[in-house]
Amino acid sequence: MKNNLKYVLKKELREVFRDKKSLMMMLIIPILIPFIILGMSALFEMQFKTDFTDYNKVGFNYALSEVESELAREMNLETFVYQEEELEEKLSNGSLQLYVVKTDNHYTLKYHINQKNSSYTLNLVENFYEQYKRILQEQELALDQQDTALLDIITVSEEQIGENNFVSTYIVGYAFLFILMAITISSTYPATDTTAGEKERGTLETLLTFPIRSQDIILGKLFSVTLSSIVTGVVSLILAIVSFLYVNQKFTIYQSVPIAISGSQILIAFLVIVIFSFFISGLCIAIASQSKTFKEAQSALTPLTFVAFFPGMIAFMIQVDNNVLYSLIPFLNFSMILNDLSVGIIDISCVLAMIVSSVFFIGIVISYIIRQYKTEKVLFSL
Repeated sequence: MKNNLKYVLKKELREVFRDKKSLMMMLIIPILIPFIILGMSALFEMQFKTDFTDYNKVGFNYALSEVESELAREMNLETFVYQEEELEEKLSNGSLQLYVVKTDNHYTLKYHINQKNSSYTLNLVENFYEQYKRILQEQELALDQQDTALLDIITVSEEQIGENNFVSTYIVGYAFLFILMAITISSTYPATDTTAGEKERGTLETLLTFPIRSQDIILGKLFSVTLSSIVTGVVSLILAIVSFLYVNQKFTIYQSVPIAISGSQILIAFLVIVIFSFFISGLCIAIASQSKTFKEAQSALTPLTFVAFFPGMIAFMIQVDNNVLYSLIPFLNFSMILNDLSVGIIDISCVLAMIVSSVFFIGIVISYIIRQYKTEKVLFSL
C-alpha cells in the first residue's frame, strides 16, 4: 500500500515538474507578490511626498490670539480669517483644505472628506490645537491655577462635509473595478475554448488546412471573444446603473448626496469597456494559444485576472491622481479612467492617451498571434 502510494506520488510529481508550463504557473502568482508590495510602497511614497503647501491652508471664523498666531508661524500654517459663509465657499472651491469655527472655548474643525489632502490638513490642525492647549495649560499653571477645568481648557471636534458623497464615490469606483474583473473572467473561457479547446478536440488542424488567411482566422477568433466580453461589460454596466438608482431610493446614506451618473460618464465607461475587451481578449488568445489542453490554458490565464485587477485596486484604495503618463500604462490606464469617472472627472487628454496606448498594444498582441499561426507554432506548441 505504502509502496503503491510512493510510486503514484513519484509519478505525479515527475509529471508536474517535467512540464515547464506547470512550473511557470506554480511560480507566476508568488512572483507577483513582490511586485504588488513594491508597487503599493511606491504609490504610498508618492502620496506621502505631497508638497506641504498643498495642505497647509486653514481658515478661521475668529481673530487668532497672539499665541495662536505665533504657533501658526512656527508650524508654517497659512491662516485666513473670514465669516463662516465665506469659509464654506472657499472650502467648496478648494481654496482652503479646512476651516475652524470657534464657539466659546470649543473649536470645530470642518473639512470636506472628498477634497484632496484633507486628511493631511486635519492631522496638521489637530496637532496645532494640541500644542495650543498645552501652552494654555502651562500658562494657567504658572499662575498657580490648579482647577480641574484645566484639562478641558479648550475642546476640539471634527465635522465632515460630504460624507455621503464619499461613500457614493467608493461604491461607484468598486463597481467599475468589478466590471473590469467580470470582463477579464468572461473572456478567459471563450479564448481558451477557441484555441486550446480546438487543439484538444483536433478541430484546429482542420481549420488550418482551409484556404483561409491566418489573420482572418485570428481576427474571427478575436472578434468573437471580444464580442462576448463586451456583452458581459455592457450588461454589468447596465446592472450597476440600475443598482445605483435602486440604492438611492432604498438607503438613507444616499439621501443628501445620491449616486449620480451622467450620460457622458456612461459613454466614457462604455468606451473603456469596448477597448478593454479588445485588449484582454487578445491577451487571453495569445496566452491560451501556447497551451496544449483546455485545463492547461485555464491555469495559464489565472494570473491575468490578478494583473488586470490589482493595479486599479491599489490606485483606487490610496486615491492616486490620474495623469497622461498613467493613462499610457496597460491595465492601470483603464482603472484610472474609471476611477476618475467615479468622482465625476472626465479628462479628455487622459482618455485619448488611453485610446492611443491601447490601440498600440492591441496591435502588438494581434501581430504576435498572427505570427504564431503562420508558423503553425500554435498547432504544435513549439
